[in-house]
Amino acid sequence: MTVLVLARDLDPTADRLVGVLGVRGVDVFRVNTAWFPTKMQVNARIRCTNWCGTVTTPRGRLDLGDVDAVWYRSPETYRMPETLSSAEAQHAHVEAKYGLGGVLSSLPVPWCNHPARIADAAYKPVQLARAARCGLVVPDTLITNQAEAVREFAADGPMVSKLVGGMALDEDGVRKNVYTRPVGTNELSDLRGVEHTAHLFQRWVPKDKEARVIVIGDIITAAAITAGSPEAYIDYRTDYASLSYELVTPPSAVADGIRKLMKEFDLVYGAFDFVITPSGSWCMLELNPAGQYHFVEQATNAPLTEQLADLLAGATT
Repeated sequence: MTVLVLARDLDPTADRLVGVLGVRGVDVFRVNTAWFPTKMQVNARIRCTNWCGTVTTPRGRLDLGDVDAVWYRSPETYRMPETLSSAEAQHAHVEAKYGLGGVLSSLPVPWCNHPARIADAAYKPVQLARAARCGLVVPDTLITNQAEAVREFAADGPMVSKLVGGMALDEDGVRKNVYTRPVGTNELSDLRGVEHTAHLFQRWVPKDKEARVIVIGDIITAAAITAGSPEAYIDYRTDYASLSYELVTPPSAVADGIRKLMKEFDLVYGAFDFVITPSGSWCMLELNPAGQYHFVEQATNAPLTEQLADLLAGATT
């Protein structure tokens, strides 16, 4: 029996998990959906209540009936043949998404996490509302495309701006990360461009540390992160080299809220970001249902890969 791993070609985190499962004697079939259709074929038919058939890649052939669990790690989007016109490629991409993607999504096995659940949890406004209902503290947040609303929000205290969705922008084919940044009072007089789309502004939460919380099944692992530079103090992703880490235990009320939120979204894996204030309270910033965990494992020696392997291998026994 087999764990299906959906991951990009170059992914050291996936490499490590596949290696751990292999040592345990668990069969793994690794696929990057970008291989379809030029390097990957699907042949599936509906039989009774399930899709039956095969997926074939240069690495071998997978019988869909042999899949016991799926790890949706980091697959890339489908790559269409260069011989197709733009219109043909767009059409083929849509058909691939709902054809191959639909067959795989229908597999009636445990997922970590199912792409539909990832999509549900990816909406930050939904996260924040549900987190508050689950008893977690969240920052005062504004989503608007009105400049006057931004000024009114700023009047109540310091604020930062963030992307509502995603983490980067593509400019002329170059991917550029967009980090959290403070919004100064000098910017409020000229907010041209705000009207063009939705923007997220959030009250700045005074921080002693931040915390990256990794949830795998029923296990919660939290690492407090201390910033070593002014840039990292605003957004730790800007300067990983300056960071120091320490495993900590979240307050019981926070852990309860995390578990409730995971259940709300029907997730078995989640990467949370919290601010720990100088008074010791925890404020949730966001939940990434497919977020990175390996940097926490490297810094703290927390056995996160082993925990994930336990979760996936448990479905094959």
